[in-house]
Amino acid sequence: MKKFFALLLSLSMALSLAACGSKGADESSDSQSGSDAASDLHLGYDLNTGESFYGPYYDEWSDKTDEELYEEALKEETTINVYATSSKMMKVEESFEEAYPGLDLVVSDLDNDEVLSKAKIEHDTGNITADVLQTKDVNGNVFHEWYNQDILEPYYPKDICSHIDEGNLKYGYPLYASQSMWFYNTAAFPDGQPIHSWWEIIEKKDDGTQKYRLFTKEIGQETAYLSLFASFINNADEMAQSYKDTYGKDLEYTYDSSAFNFEVPEDNAGVEYLWRFSQAEMTFIGDGDELVLAVHNSTADDPALCLASAGKIGNRDESGYDIAWCLNLEPYTALLNLECLFIAKGTNSPAGARLFVRYITGGADGQSEGMKPFKKEGNWPVRDDVEDKKNPAKLSELGARANDLSAIYDIYPDVQDMWTYWLAQNPKMK
Repeated sequence: MKKFFALLLSLSMALSLAACGSKGADESSDSQSGSDAASDLHLGYDLNTGESFYGPYYDEWSDKTDEELYEEALKEETTINVYATSSKMMKVEESFEEAYPGLDLVVSDLDNDEVLSKAKIEHDTGNITADVLQTKDVNGNVFHEWYNQDILEPYYPKDICSHIDEGNLKYGYPLYASQSMWFYNTAAFPDGQPIHSWWEIIEKKDDGTQKYRLFTKEIGQETAYLSLFASFINNADEMAQSYKDTYGKDLEYTYDSSAFNFEVPEDNAGVEYLWRFSQAEMTFIGDGDELVLAVHNSTADDPALCLASAGKIGNRDESGYDIAWCLNLEPYTALLNLECLFIAKGTNSPAGARLFVRYITGGADGQSEGMKPFKKEGNWPVRDDVEDKKNPAKLSELGARANDLSAIYDIYPDVQDMWTYWLAQNPKMK
């Protein structure tokens, strides 16, 4: 089905290029590496590489200043409705309205699915209320299954984008980056983190028992976590090299793929890791605060690790927990999960919506009040001209990497099926 979707994208792009006299496939692909890298369409398909691409996408709005947008915003519908997945967005209402008199900001605090479903209902009925949409895509679902419905519209302010790594602009315009981290107990390990690779997390002692007690949310029910494991399959060579670097020998493959009605890659280090992790003894806890508490309560004689939102590091200062992040794990610590902002297609406040997007991401100089509510431990600004004083480690120091949503989307359902099936076989979890 996905291959068919990709083929449709390919055909759609080819027809669109022919119809509008745009660049050919070769020239379009080359343009991705330039300073104004962008597709000629809101959703494109590169015929040379077979990859879908999205941004950065620059249009007639991209060069407009705050002043120009404000002037236009006062001439259109002056109420700007924001569908947000973070309650912190509400803290911006007063400062935005003070900065831009005559504009009224209304923020609705929703979960990710509600943002998209409400926007779709409004699109289908023609009663567009939303102006700005905040959403996060960790497995490619938004990119592949929502953009093509013409519900979301891209907006990339060129001056601000010049301060953001282009790898973080491919699938949307980012508000901030977040991720999940492995936590360890600093009292139990005063000399620093006890693990330096993902393989050590599931390491066993000489007697065959696990070296660490593991606490996490159920991987198969957490899209972001399962997407991370899917990325290991896509980067199998790196996983294999990490094993060899850790233990000085080649990885032995032990998984059996015969139970699945889809093709499972042979001798894939990412699949092997998924299998071994699924057979580990784990405790699933749905609350992030309880996850880090379990690590805080562990000891050097009975050490524990937990996978939780990086923001849970706040319990260290607020509650005195003996916890810290494990940084620079091999082959990489985590995937960057980007909270992104989009314009609702058909908005009655096109200029006001874009003015707000600029405001919430720092404005021209990165100093606007709009960014303040999102500056916290576990959230990282993606602009290189914005100082990050909250986090104990900078974004560049985490060992994380940008999320390749297209690659993850292609295998995500299969990875979820593998995890669910193998977890059910785990005798330690019954």
